[in-house]
Amino acid sequence: MTLKFIVDTQLPPLLAKYLHQKGYDAVHTTHFLDGHLLQDEQITIIAIAESRIVVTKDSDFLDHYMLHGVPPNVLLLQFGNVSNKELLTMFEANFAQITTEFENGAEVVLFNKLKIVTY
Repeated sequence: MTLKFIVDTQLPPLLAKYLHQKGYDAVHTTHFLDGHLLQDEQITIIAIAESRIVVTKDSDFLDHYMLHGVPPNVLLLQFGNVSNKELLTMFEANFAQITTEFENGAEVVLFNKLKIVTY
């Protein structure tokens, strides 16, 4: 399975670029017309239509999963405010495990400074 990602508005476009450089199909919401204004529902529709994993800091996507299940799959970042450099450093250190979790059927991956939790 080839993983595809859509990076939510409140995360830097640099993260989508990082994922793309890792060889994944990744877009930032700003890639879409008025993307900086996309609401969660619109992001969900895009993610489902294009089979993308939503990369977000927004816990509303976890709430959606708890109520409705998948799709979309979600990578929920629980870091609070961190610099772009720190964000990419954490991704670099943990990305192999994150992708393996999704490839092995995880629907939601919670990623914070201490652990990775899958559902």
